[in-house]
Amino acid sequence: MPTKVDYESDIAQLYRASATPRIVDVPEMSFLMIDGHGDPNTSPEYRDAIQALYTLSYSLKFAIKRSGGAPYKVCPLEGLWWARDWTAFAAADKSSWDWTAMIRQPAEVTADLYRQVAESVLSKKQLPAVNQVRLESFTEGRAGQILHVGPYSAEAPTISVLHTFLATQGYHFDGTRQKHHEIYLGDPRRAAPEKLRTIIRQPVA
Repeated sequence: MPTKVDYESDIAQLYRASATPRIVDVPEMSFLMIDGHGDPNTSPEYRDAIQALYTLSYSLKFAIKRSGGAPYKVCPLEGLWWARDWTAFAAADKSSWDWTAMIRQPAEVTADLYRQVAESVLSKKQLPAVNQVRLESFTEGRAGQILHVGPYSAEAPTISVLHTFLATQGYHFDGTRQKHHEIYLGDPRRAAPEKLRTIIRQPVA
């Protein structure tokens, strides 16, 4: 029987954080990604995007298992967030935000396998957002990150701590090329808001 693979353990420090900010170097990784615009709390586009990402990620996992590959845990949902006007982003005007929702994939997810699985999903489910998902390599490089515990709406103080830390280390970012990055370790459907755990990551120039 194949040994179960934990695809977070290979780069574990990137998916673990504490309330003390630190610098990390993020290598190239493969993701399913989908882009959109608007407030994630009210946008049907965002809801459909997340459903497509999870459906594809689990379908790929099961396809790999059926072919004899080692089982693995689907990685957490992540999001890149930015706005054309940085002040609108800083003011939490979410209706003006752009976003990329994404889930990291193991090396076994090739372009050919992804194409086959996406076609199979589309033939069985009414998920039009699947057509907008892409498999893409993504590299962030140097970044600062910190753990936020609590509701998403209360992230501002944690983000401020991270940004202040980066400034004292001599780093800078523009918020557009170096996008605000969140990794969602908790499930808002199951965890109380005060117990949600989110890694806040900010790539730097």
